[in-house]
Amino acid sequence: MMDPRARWIAAADTKNASPLFRKEFTLPGKPRRAELSVCGLGYGVTTLNGAPVTGDVLTTPLTRFDATVLYCTYDVTGLLREGRNAAGVMLGNGWYNDISETWDFEKAPWRHHPKLIFSLSVTLETGETVTVVSDSHWKSFGGPAVFNHVRCGERYDARLEQTGFDRPGFDDGAWPAAFVCRGPGGILKEAALPPIRVVETLPMKEIFPRVYDTNQNLSGWAKIRVRGEAGRKVSLRYSERITPEGKLDTERIDSFNRSYELSHCDEYICAGSGWEEWEPHFCYHGFRYVEVTGAPDDFEIAARVVHTDLASAGEFSCSDGMLNRIHSASRWSTLTNFHSVPTDCPHREQNGWTGDALLSSEQALMNFDMTAAYEKWLGDFRDVQRPNGAVPGIVPTGGWGFNWGSGPAWDSALILIPLYVWRYEKNDRLLRGMWDCMERYLSFLGTMEEDGIVDFGLGDWCAPEKTAVCPTAITDTAYYYADARAMAEGAEAVGKDAEPYRRLAERVRGAFRAKFVRNGLPVPEGQTSLACALTQGLLEPEEEPAAARRLAELVEQNGYHIDCGILGTKYIFRALSDRGYGEVLYKMVTNPTYPSYADWINHGMTTLCEDWEMKNSLNHHMFSEVDLWFYRSLAGIRCDEKELVIAPVFLKELDWVRASHGGITVFWDRTRITVTVPRDATLALGGRRIPLRAGTTTVER
Repeated sequence: MMDPRARWIAAADTKNASPLFRKEFTLPGKPRRAELSVCGLGYGVTTLNGAPVTGDVLTTPLTRFDATVLYCTYDVTGLLREGRNAAGVMLGNGWYNDISETWDFEKAPWRHHPKLIFSLSVTLETGETVTVVSDSHWKSFGGPAVFNHVRCGERYDARLEQTGFDRPGFDDGAWPAAFVCRGPGGILKEAALPPIRVVETLPMKEIFPRVYDTNQNLSGWAKIRVRGEAGRKVSLRYSERITPEGKLDTERIDSFNRSYELSHCDEYICAGSGWEEWEPHFCYHGFRYVEVTGAPDDFEIAARVVHTDLASAGEFSCSDGMLNRIHSASRWSTLTNFHSVPTDCPHREQNGWTGDALLSSEQALMNFDMTAAYEKWLGDFRDVQRPNGAVPGIVPTGGWGFNWGSGPAWDSALILIPLYVWRYEKNDRLLRGMWDCMERYLSFLGTMEEDGIVDFGLGDWCAPEKTAVCPTAITDTAYYYADARAMAEGAEAVGKDAEPYRRLAERVRGAFRAKFVRNGLPVPEGQTSLACALTQGLLEPEEEPAAARRLAELVEQNGYHIDCGILGTKYIFRALSDRGYGEVLYKMVTNPTYPSYADWINHGMTTLCEDWEMKNSLNHHMFSEVDLWFYRSLAGIRCDEKELVIAPVFLKELDWVRASHGGITVFWDRTRITVTVPRDATLALGGRRIPLRAGTTTVER
């Protein structure tokens, strides 16, 4: 808990990129319990008596800082002792002080110099309580991270380290006092989402002279061990691409990081004190390759995988190695694009694009425990939503994204993710907490409709080249209908009146059908329009078989290639698999040629890409609906329905499938299926519906 006596403080030199702070204090007895609450803006590294208070990194979650500021609380009992103690903090710019011209964060109304608020409460064995808070009695000095930017990188001059500054007895006579400063303006709240951590360390192989490969596209940074003379500069340049000649290719992402200091690069300047270990503190990168310049012969490097530490909630594997590799790529893309918010990519933007997160949210809920992370991020929607209900295309935002980059297919994350959490986790806390924001957004959509039709913002983004892109009015209006239906379902879940939302849904559905449906099929015809109408329930039941058959024909006529952008890809798996065309989907997914998932994998991708051509980012999660298909269709785990249903799709190409989620496990091979469920469920097997009791059941196929 943050003590109300704690004050925001800043360093005397407010232009320093990584100020240091220290405070000595005395405990008159042995500590029995000690709790520290701290927030460093933009990021902070906190130590007590020279030891880090946590293994977490990038410890201040991104928010709209003039609305909400999240602090972290740690049990630090084991780091304190009777007598003299010292606290130390090193700050960086983080998202709070964005110094590069990117997505207008440098124009954010909260932007200011780094600052700190600190509250330590110690209960002694005598019962006495000692409190240490940030105030003007702290000392400050310039730090060694002389440049740091969350996207661009960090320059660290080890010669400027103040060794021992976070230990008692350090001579701080030359250090000026910190001063009480204006806070960021947001309400202080304790962070409740999983922290960002270094979750794995991967070896790196030298594949060209001083060019290293992790063999995995990831988010994080390189950790180095070096022995060089004082002043030697070791540069680490990051990229997810490499030329055949061994040169890093950052052309497609450089334009988004306009810093004159660094671009996708870290620099370490040696202190000259023997072997030195270092890794950055205030940035992260998306990369597979690292090019090193300036390193001496005594040099070692490893890759640190860094993201929000989301607990695994599901696993999938099968007899097809290609599907397993696609599943792995989906998981890696989801994890390495979560850093307190779900980002689009970990290198170029690191923005919380709403559409990307919406499209991947169902597979994310199958793979990971997302509830607390989504609660945090949906709270960011509350902070950025305008009074008329509009939301931007990136959340949080420094002000950009309300007039481009949004639209129903993106904005509907505000309504549909709370509903998905309710469906998958049977947890209505998000629905209840976000209900007023959801209502305001639906009302905003009402101001944008004309006779039930909505047409603004982005549509079927990143369709294959030369594709006739589905009209935005089709996908927008379909999301308007989906939002109204979601509000009706949500209202029932939380005990509100659902009838107004049902009436709205029926009116929008009628408008859609009048404008876009002819002879039972959507026009203009295409994979996205057909899949959209089928999945969103915009066709009559008697029309669906012909529409599904036509959709399958279009895939077949296209050489079993997908012809959809991110919205059509979200729809097509359920549209076909639920209507008996699983084999068509399998051929589409495993098609070895462009455009397809297998084409990505065959080109060496270890994460999903932003576009089918692999021209832009190689680490996006917005095409990850395929992974939901693995769980929901191939394994048959349908925990998003009103009752738990296990309805596997048996493909002749697969010898076996194994999957688990939330206490549910499914295994099938060519002779039998074994299911374990934590509660009563139904096994749909061919034309049979077999009741299942909690426990394990094996049924012959």
